[in-house]
Amino acid sequence: MKAFLSQAAHVVPSQRQLDWFDLGFYAFIHFGVNTYTNREWGDGTEDEALFNPEKLDCDQWVEAVKAAGMKGLILTAKHHDGFCLWPSRYTEHSVKNSPCKRDVVREAAEACRRGGIRFGFYLSPWDRNSACYGTGEYNDYYCNQLTELLTQYGDIFCVWLDGACGEGPNGKKQEYDYPRIVELVRKYQPGAVIFNDAGPDTRWVGNEAGTARHAEWAVVPRELCFRSEVQTGPGPLAQEGSLSHLYNTDQELGALSNILYSQGLVFTPSEIDMSIRPGWFWHPQEQPHSLKRLFDTWLTSYGANACFNLNVPPNRDGLIDQRDVERLRELGQLIRREFGSPLPARVQQVAGTPRTQPRYEIRFDQPVSQVKYVEIREDIAQGQRIETFQIIADTRSGAQFPLYQGTCVGNRKICVLQDPFGQQNPLLSDAQDAVEKLTLFVTAARDEVVLREINVY
Repeated sequence: MKAFLSQAAHVVPSQRQLDWFDLGFYAFIHFGVNTYTNREWGDGTEDEALFNPEKLDCDQWVEAVKAAGMKGLILTAKHHDGFCLWPSRYTEHSVKNSPCKRDVVREAAEACRRGGIRFGFYLSPWDRNSACYGTGEYNDYYCNQLTELLTQYGDIFCVWLDGACGEGPNGKKQEYDYPRIVELVRKYQPGAVIFNDAGPDTRWVGNEAGTARHAEWAVVPRELCFRSEVQTGPGPLAQEGSLSHLYNTDQELGALSNILYSQGLVFTPSEIDMSIRPGWFWHPQEQPHSLKRLFDTWLTSYGANACFNLNVPPNRDGLIDQRDVERLRELGQLIRREFGSPLPARVQQVAGTPRTQPRYEIRFDQPVSQVKYVEIREDIAQGQRIETFQIIADTRSGAQFPLYQGTCVGNRKICVLQDPFGQQNPLLSDAQDAVEKLTLFVTAARDEVVLREINVY
């Protein structure tokens, strides 16, 4: 058991995964014929003449997402309807036969470079327009288009792939050639992460509502992400049962209750994706979600060992809706206000504490009356190890209060501190007493804890 926990503690990310984690927050851009038909899923019969964004301005997209603090942009180069936002050699169902006749992929990629953010794309495996879908020929068609996107548009940070195939039991069935797809991405864009339910680099959180798990482990069983590199031997209970039931919606993916039964562990962190409004494509009647919902989702994704992929759909003019532009600006302002500058503090590990239960003291230069957040970061280049922890405040009057109790940490955990007396009679509360010191107490870890940093806001 102890040996396996040590192996689990040394499952580490690739450089491309570390680079992805450093981005943290990026945009999804759903744009295509659905924008003009007011649909979410097209059927592939749409007339190319529908696509006519007369005011198309990808620099406006980049400016809008940067205002929120996003560092990248993923464009739907092709959605399920098969309409291509670049003039692909392999189909007539593309911008080359629209009134627009502009290479939207190129314009988006170049706008990202001008704006100093990273560019990626989504190429839907499902294609409702292609006549060869459902045959062996389709994998050649798909890989030809994938090669165009990998080789003609500069550096790519993410190739976003799902397993979409909504034809139903009586419709066309296509077996996607994922090994070939992965090989092509690695050949032409070795620094790009590949997003897919089963890995190899990043995975779906299990919903599209921005809902996070209470504990988001990047170290998960290979039974879930079988396209990822296995880095351990089997768990001590691997011969006693099976993890064939695992799916992305499981709430305990990386917990001991699962990994003990695994045939091996992989490093495949989670992406939390949602749209700024109810739909993924732009619909005139929809409004952006509240600032609170977006900020809370940012805290529980970017701030909870995942990355946040927020969809922002352009309208029929080819511009980000001004309602969404304003909400993105508000979100960026709120993030910068809350996390612009950490409080001056000195962090020191308490000598003599156990290697898997260390304590860290965070002392302020002056007692502070309001402490809202503690950001904890493990050095995940050496592995993800912390299972549970507590944050305790020592006040000027000598009182001690628990402010947070958490699970795993990983790349980044932003702890929203809670007043333990907040729901009590304020006459009985000493919670306004100034804080002189915080203590981070790691109550359980899989091996020696190695922190990258601790910040207080």
